[in-house]
Amino acid sequence: MLQIPDVSMIELIDEACDRNGNALCLKQDALEITYGEVQAASRKTANAFIAAGLSKGFRCAFLTPNDAWSVAAILGVIRAGGVWMPLNPRNSLQDNIDLLVRFGCDALILHSSFEHNVEAFRSALPDLGIVKGLDPECERLDSFWGWAETAPQAPEYPKAAPEDLVFTPTTGGTSGTPKAVGLSNRNFVAVLVNHAHSGKDRLNPVSLCAAPMTHVGGRLVFGVMVRDGASIVLTQIDPQTILKTIEAERISEMFLPPSAIYSLLDQPNVTDFDYSSLRAVAYGSAPMSVARLKEAIRTFGPVMIGGFGQTECPMSIAEFKPAEHFVNQDIHGDLVPDSRLRSCGRRTAISTLAILDDDGVELPTGERGEIAVKGPMVMEGYVDNPEETAKTRRNGWHLTGDIGYLDEEGYLYIVDRKKDMIVTGGFNVFSAEVEGVISAMDDVVECAVIGVPDQKWGEAVKAVVRLAEGSPLTEDDIIAFCRDKLGGVKTPKSVDFVDDFPRSTVGKILKRQIRAPYWQGRARSV
Repeated sequence: MLQIPDVSMIELIDEACDRNGNALCLKQDALEITYGEVQAASRKTANAFIAAGLSKGFRCAFLTPNDAWSVAAILGVIRAGGVWMPLNPRNSLQDNIDLLVRFGCDALILHSSFEHNVEAFRSALPDLGIVKGLDPECERLDSFWGWAETAPQAPEYPKAAPEDLVFTPTTGGTSGTPKAVGLSNRNFVAVLVNHAHSGKDRLNPVSLCAAPMTHVGGRLVFGVMVRDGASIVLTQIDPQTILKTIEAERISEMFLPPSAIYSLLDQPNVTDFDYSSLRAVAYGSAPMSVARLKEAIRTFGPVMIGGFGQTECPMSIAEFKPAEHFVNQDIHGDLVPDSRLRSCGRRTAISTLAILDDDGVELPTGERGEIAVKGPMVMEGYVDNPEETAKTRRNGWHLTGDIGYLDEEGYLYIVDRKKDMIVTGGFNVFSAEVEGVISAMDDVVECAVIGVPDQKWGEAVKAVVRLAEGSPLTEDDIIAFCRDKLGGVKTPKSVDFVDDFPRSTVGKILKRQIRAPYWQGRARSV
């Protein structure tokens, strides 16, 4: 097991900034920001929050597309003893408001593309003290950076403890009620140290940050910093821009969900670019098609890295290294069999894996059960929710909610999902939340929301609905209603209508039977 140093996340980042002062840290279009500038801006940010009277543990939400300067602002929140709360720009406005109302918020930083929603946030959160505009294009809000620039130097920054939360991403629940995942200094330090260990042969990387920074993309920026690298920030996933940027910026590594990699491979000119700079193309957040994985290796080279993580233990459960895609780890030889390419890799340097039965007993090699993990990256728990936290803990293990098995060489395979959750394009969608919205529609008697195979998204959200007799509701009506209430990610891509559902002896809808025909003939059900 990798030794984790007794430092805080900010101390790790400061060490990187001290080493690399004038070196490029972040680039977005023509904007270039050095490590020294990131460090100075984060200190000014921390000064401003402390001068405003916010105490250790305050919560600061960010609603922004990918933005290079947001990295410094986030680090400033953490330096001041605060907690970073990322809001998903693809959520509906009401979803994001509900999250802040539920979990509390002391400061809100909005990008100009969302400032038109400021009054809705203020109305729902009347005690919200600090609301600032992140970028110069903001017209309705005071400038965040102008505010930070004028703040006096803080007498001292709060001392960070290992258990102090630094990041609370949110995830849904089987009941449809969101949960905030408490990730602490000790969690993030472990993740960053593991990232540095995994990439020890790829120092000074040039990383493409195209995936959403509210999710894995943002966490990877900090991992790049501890390896003395630069992150090239793109504001959206556009296949042509990504391909051009790989060549123009000599990108050495990047992370994208499978759906985005498929979009790159589908470009008619994908073979026209120079990929010789690439050393690592990480794929994850959803299963990847074996056929398309092979195509990616042919196109980009022996650089593909698979893995398995979840919000509750980020990026660090398992890793499938580039050489492991090849027989005898010879990147000039043949690929391993398809059965191995379906794996998500082996334990990382900070994780321990097991497969458990329903009683929490470890199962032998090859047997299927719930994937469980131990390690310093496992969350402190769900914020203010000990009951839900307890459901994920058993005999010292964290229960992932995924069903899988380990082979004789320690490779992990995910075959099904215990949770009622859909992973579509790398985003988690909990069925109960979508079902709650559809059930509120007039004429909907019952509904079940499931994930079905999709060539692009991995899984697509499908609603199966039983209507009142004679109802005029159509598929388009339901999709439009959901899009308004839930945003694009959670909205069903399709709707099937049925006269009744398969049921248990006590009348419960049997979702596994509803899903089965869609997944028939496949090696896994996710």
